[in-house]
Amino acid sequence: MTIREFKMPDVGEGLTEAEILKWYVQPGDTVTDGQVVCEVETAKAAVELPIPFDGVVHALLFEEGTTVDVGQVIISVQTEAGAAEAPVQEAAPAAAVPAPVAAEPEEPAAAARQPVLVGYGVSTASTKRRPRKAAVGAPAQNGTAPAAPAAPVLPAVPAQPTGERPLAKPPVRKLAKDLGIDLAAVVPTGDGGVVTREDVHAAAAAAIAPQVVSAEVPAAAPAVQAAEVPASARETRIPVKGVRKVTAQAMVGSAFTAPHVTEFITLDVTRTMKLVQELKDDPDLAGLRINPLLLIAKAVLVAIRRNPDVNASWDEAAQEIVLKHYVNLGIAAATPRGLIVPNIKDAHAKTLGELSTSLSELVATARDGKTSPADMQNGTITITNVGVFGVDTGTPILNPGESAILAVGAIKLQPWVHKGKVKPRQVTTLALSFDHRLIDGELGSRFLADIAAVLEHPRRLITWS
Repeated sequence: MTIREFKMPDVGEGLTEAEILKWYVQPGDTVTDGQVVCEVETAKAAVELPIPFDGVVHALLFEEGTTVDVGQVIISVQTEAGAAEAPVQEAAPAAAVPAPVAAEPEEPAAAARQPVLVGYGVSTASTKRRPRKAAVGAPAQNGTAPAAPAAPVLPAVPAQPTGERPLAKPPVRKLAKDLGIDLAAVVPTGDGGVVTREDVHAAAAAAIAPQVVSAEVPAAAPAVQAAEVPASARETRIPVKGVRKVTAQAMVGSAFTAPHVTEFITLDVTRTMKLVQELKDDPDLAGLRINPLLLIAKAVLVAIRRNPDVNASWDEAAQEIVLKHYVNLGIAAATPRGLIVPNIKDAHAKTLGELSTSLSELVATARDGKTSPADMQNGTITITNVGVFGVDTGTPILNPGESAILAVGAIKLQPWVHKGKVKPRQVTTLALSFDHRLIDGELGSRFLADIAAVLEHPRRLITWS
């Protein structure tokens, strides 16, 4: 019999740690190649981990709720000697002097394996190591937990060469530092393998979410239940990790990198609310989720078509404005695991029915905690609905790499001058925050005014399309 070890893989394109949420196996259980053995949570999403070989569980090295660095052994399995196994190759360690490792012979079948995860591997640039908790079912050696060599790397995309310093200009390095992004884990797209500002933003976008909330997803569960706090307690400390940690880093970076400007407009959306009801009653749209957010999203897309320069990003390294000829529309959502901003890819090319379907799928996936990192990457502009809490408006912070974010306030029945008379009308306030490097006051004002014009007179969804 041989003891084989399975290490915490990089489940999120360069993330350095993950928390073990739940074990699906116990010592003595038989496992097969590809069987899910545990669920872990990273700063991006919750992911189920399949084990890449057969055997009998020997020991679980960490308890549920433990945060484990990528590359550390989390489970050991007894396998039969000489059995066909997926080889575990060691990645080059981050230390300057590589330690010798015993490599097992590689089999052709293993090379053809399609990993379920983003990649089995560890970011070699990370030197951060936290103290390990006591192992479950495995004794410590010399009073400490055994050090784990780096895990095998099977990246889905090209990465920086192991041991080499990533190529990037000083402004890009500063941006990565501000956003808490490991440059060694960023996939370069610049000439000669140079990491660009866009590459850093793309890496950050999947892990961050603005401090905004969508009406479509239930509010996140509190980190500490009131019943868990003793009556005598005067304060409670909550570890900053996961989504909240990355969100905080990204928001600080965004606030102090892009010069924010916020403009507001209050408008009568009575006609839009009537149209929502008419569309709900339309048999051709039966089975689709029709709500105000759908028409607001469509209004934003129409306004972008009329003002295409707002759909852009700022490339600090190249000193260029990058105009996007597509719209990946982000919808901010609060989930039980924290705030995320998945986006609808190529939303500009979708019909109203297709947009409704995409919104419904986005909401369902976020509610189930199954939003993938790819769903949160490469957004171009974001909508957030703060009105669900009865809030009139706010000043949202830009999602890094994007040019604008629209906050939608509560829709309330208010006195409004309509056709020369004061009448009760459905009224809301929109707030648009934008990057003043990309969007000047005139362009930002015209964009916001166009959104409002569509919502005041929704027939413009047709006449302006």
